[in-house]
Amino acid sequence: MKSQDGGRLVTITANWFSPNNPTWRETFVRWHSEARVLMSVGVNGKVYSKHGTTIDTRITVIDKVPADSSEIPCITETLDLPELLALIEQLPKRSSWQRSDIKVAAAKAKVVQLPKRTTVAQPETVSSLPDDVVVLEYEVIEWTASEGLKDTLYETYRPQRIRIKDALPHPSLLCESAALALVSPPAPTYKPHLPSNILTQGNLSEAQLESVIYAGQTHCEFLSGSYIVDDSWDNVTVAATSSENAVRFRRGWFLGDGTGAGKGRQCAGIILDNWCQGRRKAIWVSKSSALIEDARRDWCALGGSEKDIIDLSNIKLGDPIPFTQGILFCTYSTLRSHHNGKSRLKQIVEWAGADFEGAIAYDECHAMGNAMAQEGKLGMVAASQQGIVGLRLQNALPSARVVYVSATGATKVSNLSYANRLGLWQTGDFPFTSREDFVESIEGGGIAAMEVVARDLKALGLYLARSLSFEGVEYQTLEIELTPTQERIYNSYSDAFQVIHNNLEKALEACNISGDKTYNRAAKMSAKSQFESHKQRFFNHLLTGMKCPTLIKAIEQDLAQGLAVVIQIVSTNEELLKRRLDEVPASEWKDLNLDLTPREYVMSYF
Repeated sequence: MKSQDGGRLVTITANWFSPNNPTWRETFVRWHSEARVLMSVGVNGKVYSKHGTTIDTRITVIDKVPADSSEIPCITETLDLPELLALIEQLPKRSSWQRSDIKVAAAKAKVVQLPKRTTVAQPETVSSLPDDVVVLEYEVIEWTASEGLKDTLYETYRPQRIRIKDALPHPSLLCESAALALVSPPAPTYKPHLPSNILTQGNLSEAQLESVIYAGQTHCEFLSGSYIVDDSWDNVTVAATSSENAVRFRRGWFLGDGTGAGKGRQCAGIILDNWCQGRRKAIWVSKSSALIEDARRDWCALGGSEKDIIDLSNIKLGDPIPFTQGILFCTYSTLRSHHNGKSRLKQIVEWAGADFEGAIAYDECHAMGNAMAQEGKLGMVAASQQGIVGLRLQNALPSARVVYVSATGATKVSNLSYANRLGLWQTGDFPFTSREDFVESIEGGGIAAMEVVARDLKALGLYLARSLSFEGVEYQTLEIELTPTQERIYNSYSDAFQVIHNNLEKALEACNISGDKTYNRAAKMSAKSQFESHKQRFFNHLLTGMKCPTLIKAIEQDLAQGLAVVIQIVSTNEELLKRRLDEVPASEWKDLNLDLTPREYVMSYF
């Protein structure tokens, strides 16, 4: 915490500002060469106990005047509040400080008053990407359907039509379904522009570079025909040949890789290719705000800078985006937000410009599923707002290079209703006159029909779907033998639940839930349902606790052998822990005693 009063700066920090820490003096000198430390004293952490902490801190008082040669008064031991107050009262009055007009003018020039809740960096984004951009060369090869294929459900994957010199294979073995392995994408002609270290350092594997190549190949093409987009960006109609307001839509590309193939790294590679060719604006839409860290990780891994990623949530709704270049990151929920006639969608379109030709990456694009109204079991189901706004963004920027990214994009036909840039309908490339016609025709064929669509998209170079191979993976069942103590505990709890079960009917009758005086007939069903659900959760946690000792020993043995252990936690009880912590007063945080045992379920049921 800092409090600045004119020329004097009072800093309350952790005990890093201690005489035993030699770096604090250097930091202080860097803060300002014309300053003098009047006092540096430790504060006993016990004074903060009622606030839930006992960490020792230090108060440092700095006067912004030319420093003299006297020794800085530092007190090593921590003091209590009365002693500290006595020292502060003995401090000399604040020295007079002559403000410099030059410094004041410079300070005013640097300070920009931003709206509340807005934390924006400098408008100009300076990328740290290297200047040695090269054209990626590769060799196009012939492909036959039977080459290297096995009679299995999944085939080992390697790029079928290209070979990239010096490109490293993917760190893990990849595979694809046998149905997709029987078709090959067309021979590409597009050559990406990438920094030279992408190959020399192996930042992108051969399979990932293949995605960059085919995405660029697809983005060089436009859908057949011209179209008219209304002012709401909702309705798209086929335009007459002489129409002046007609636009052409650039074709999009679909990445359907599974976990481990590096979808985020491939999105960053596609954006980097456009970045190196002068298209320094891009839009990255994802499912969760936490995924911005993954986007920054993938972009920085290719040589970019964290400053290139712009978080739209940090910019106030309706304000112009003060960046001339960068990768604008937002979530689908942010994209659909609007208030008082202002919308995020309009804000993004105004920043991109009507002639925007950069990349738009729809990460986890299945979040835009059900982008059209369709018949459900209980009648018509309205289109999702996320799907609608995703379509509007595509319609508003017809020249954008759209990339759809989802591992589950081709499992349900409604999950493709937002992918109008693939040209599956209304373009003449496929025999479907409208989106509704496409969904209705494919829906009747089920998964088999979707598999045919995926094969056709791959054959056109519009789709790739790889996943990690499980070749060589072995499974072993860890058998856990219960100790006599654990068996006794389990039997005791079983007997307790048996008592509850045998007396449940009598309890319901006593509460008028069952019998002649029942006022709510659904109450009996609800009470029994809650009993069974509590019983299942109770024994689930009880058995999990009994497994942990043996599991921990197995993990320690694997670590001793140099193996990597991956633990999947299904439920962490995080919300329950938050509720229990909220019930604990701050004065008791030093000695927490929380009950998170399965007994919680029994007590809550009662």
